[in-house]
Amino acid sequence: MTVYERLLNSQDKEYREFQIKLVPNMSSEVMIGVRTPDMRRIAKEVFNSDERDAFLKELPHKYYEENLVHFFLIAMIKNFDECVKAVDEFLPYVDCWPVSDQATPKCFKKNHEKLLPYIKKWIASDHVYTARFGIRMLMNEFLEDDFKEEYLELVASKRGEDYYLKMMVAWYFATALAKRYDESVKYIEEKKLDNWVLKKAIQKAVESYRVTDEHKEYLKTFR
Repeated sequence: MTVYERLLNSQDKEYREFQIKLVPNMSSEVMIGVRTPDMRRIAKEVFNSDERDAFLKELPHKYYEENLVHFFLIAMIKNFDECVKAVDEFLPYVDCWPVSDQATPKCFKKNHEKLLPYIKKWIASDHVYTARFGIRMLMNEFLEDDFKEEYLELVASKRGEDYYLKMMVAWYFATALAKRYDESVKYIEEKKLDNWVLKKAIQKAVESYRVTDEHKEYLKTFR
């Protein structure tokens, strides 16, 4: 049974209508309508089958859900070099925010030193969803023990008019304000971000339960 056939067997037509509205930049013709737990289950089944390698080479895929399963498969690869190679090969085909956002390779966490050059390359990309993925990986992996202030500048300097790119920059800074407030608040105070991004970052930080009430009140003064 192919990945497409597995997805079709798990189709939920009502959920498909919801997905069509959630991802407006995707054509409804490429959306099957499969819930995330079912796609993750399919990915696990395929990962342990003879079908995996062939499917990972079948690029580009036709359906939105095939792309999600593809990234879920990549995220399960334990060897870092193999995993990051697969990510590199797949990112140019990512064409919407859910595919960019839902998969996080587990092997990245233990390979930060090797991962960082790739993150910098992804963020520098002109391809919106490659850059978005790079910023998300920097947010997920480098706001804790391995944080450096220079990473804030790396994201702040990423400019572009695409909504999904700007939203990712805002999301990064809202998260940084929750985890690295003292360092990241300077970018708000000195207005180093695009005005739209700055306001959106403040909005998301104010909505976050991880930001203190005192910090929220201060951030509001910069809106």
